[in-house]
Amino acid sequence: MVVSSHSFKKASFFRRVLPLTAVGLLMATVLAGCAGSPGSGAGSPTASPSASPRPPSIRFTPVDDAQDVPPKGTIKAVASHATITEAVMTNASGEKVDGSLAPDRTSWSAGEPLGYGKTYTLAVTARAANGRTITERSEFSTLTPEHTTYVSMNPLDGQTVGVGQPLAFYFSDDAPPPDKKRAEQAITVRTDPHVEGAFYWFDDREVHWRPREYWEPGTTVHVDIDVYGRNLGNGVYGKSDRTATITIGDSVILRADGASHRMSVEVDGEVVRTIPISMGRPSFPSHNGVHVVMRKSPTYLMDSTTYGLSLDEGGYKTEVKWAVRISNGGEFLHAAPWSVADQGKRNVSHGCINMSTSDAEWVYDLLDKGDVVKITNSGGEQLPPWDGFGDWQIPWSEWVQGNH
Repeated sequence: MVVSSHSFKKASFFRRVLPLTAVGLLMATVLAGCAGSPGSGAGSPTASPSASPRPPSIRFTPVDDAQDVPPKGTIKAVASHATITEAVMTNASGEKVDGSLAPDRTSWSAGEPLGYGKTYTLAVTARAANGRTITERSEFSTLTPEHTTYVSMNPLDGQTVGVGQPLAFYFSDDAPPPDKKRAEQAITVRTDPHVEGAFYWFDDREVHWRPREYWEPGTTVHVDIDVYGRNLGNGVYGKSDRTATITIGDSVILRADGASHRMSVEVDGEVVRTIPISMGRPSFPSHNGVHVVMRKSPTYLMDSTTYGLSLDEGGYKTEVKWAVRISNGGEFLHAAPWSVADQGKRNVSHGCINMSTSDAEWVYDLLDKGDVVKITNSGGEQLPPWDGFGDWQIPWSEWVQGNH
């Protein structure tokens, strides 16, 4: 039998390697026997102890001894490696501040705005998984504003107004004027359905918001004035927040024409009545332009002296019925039984829109704040934007600039 050199070398390799491998296995077995199994007795290594639990801690926002804390800022305590078992926040008088725990009980947050210039203490107790309990406290003080301002508005919460009604906001004069941009950011206007709108400042304290076109009837307007605790600039902070929900009613638009001496009444786009009228005489012409109903009174004393026209200069002091104010300059719609013969023929008033008593009462019952009275061909100037709600005299391209 012939054995190749290749086969011979292969056989020699196995004779050399296999005995060494067997020796290695034998030694491994002996060593394993000497070390013993994990469950064996003498000679077994001791198991490594479990890592020690991390100590519990509590982190406060704001930190202890913080000053000038915003009263509507984040007031919170967060526990690490523990759950909160008790959290009590009190003011300097010992009165509790409302707050709530997170569902996993690892954090607590204050649930109400704090006062200006007050000191508060937040005490929190937390327990670790091993039963260890810690209690820590944070004491801090809120800021004291140099000035505070109150924001009033028109219309008010719950009112239903006409399609011409702007939203007007007035910052009180017991503080410096706010920064206009910051003030705008503090006022949120939401509408359903959505409409395009913008702010416009009439002076340093009065800002209006209106849509590009008249409101759509049935629109719901939500206003949030979020000024409390907010820096409005110039050292001014808000005294209090306020909210309002306003509804836009039917579209009621009166169109008074000084040339025809007639006034059409449109309700939701349909002319329902045309009324003979008399507007301002040439020496006291009515203002042209879009007027917005401001308020109304069943009986009202018309006194020209309040507008700078004395009785000696041809003024008047007359009680009228069914008066509807449409400007601060003294323009009203009202009953004028003394000028019935002129109504529909000529303009003889001091700037008001005169009607018969029956027509005036009908108009009075129809109109609400925010309804529109558009005057044309009066022979007078345009209603100034600042007079009453003359907002619609300002073109949209100018309005959106904001008059900052």
